[in-house]
Amino acid sequence: MFSTSLKNTCSGLVAAALLVASSSAGVHADGLSADNPTTGPISGERYVPAVWVDPDGCEHWVMDDGVEGFMTPNVTPDGKPVCQRGKRCLVANSDQFFAVNSATVSAQGAATLAAFFKKQPGTSYVIEGHTDSDASDAYNLSLSNKRADAVAKIARANGASKVETRGYGERKPIASNDTAAGKAKNRRVEVQCVGGAS
Repeated sequence: MFSTSLKNTCSGLVAAALLVASSSAGVHADGLSADNPTTGPISGERYVPAVWVDPDGCEHWVMDDGVEGFMTPNVTPDGKPVCQRGKRCLVANSDQFFAVNSATVSAQGAATLAAFFKKQPGTSYVIEGHTDSDASDAYNLSLSNKRADAVAKIARANGASKVETRGYGERKPIASNDTAAGKAKNRRVEVQCVGGAS
């Protein structure tokens, strides 16, 4: 009984000390500060890790966009690495499919993509969207994801049973973004044919 009473007393003292410390720092119990009473609790920005594919085709979660090299392998629930054993079966300039700043496939682009997917022997694909460095990184990531999804929709409508999409934005250039010709090469859609596809 004595130890329970002592524990309750200590807990009460710790709580009182924390209340005094927060009051002296100008922080109220509701999370508002004395200096800026209209500001509520500070919340952090949501961070979504990117996926990096190594030369062997295995995926890794990149926790800091590769700046410090913090990454961890993407694995299945039973611990096996997620690796795409396929090959690039299409690398096409996205200008032939999409208007500037658009993720809607043109009629001619849709016909070209439909013909491509119909002639493939396999039905599993990884579709990647890429942009040049114009606009912000966040905008380019969003646009490349939407474009990959648009191509995937056409793939599914033409026999694809499994389609994964990835948007890399400007993060995986194949040419310099300092010239118009280089930017044109970087604006692309890449399709990886997996398994039975070629």
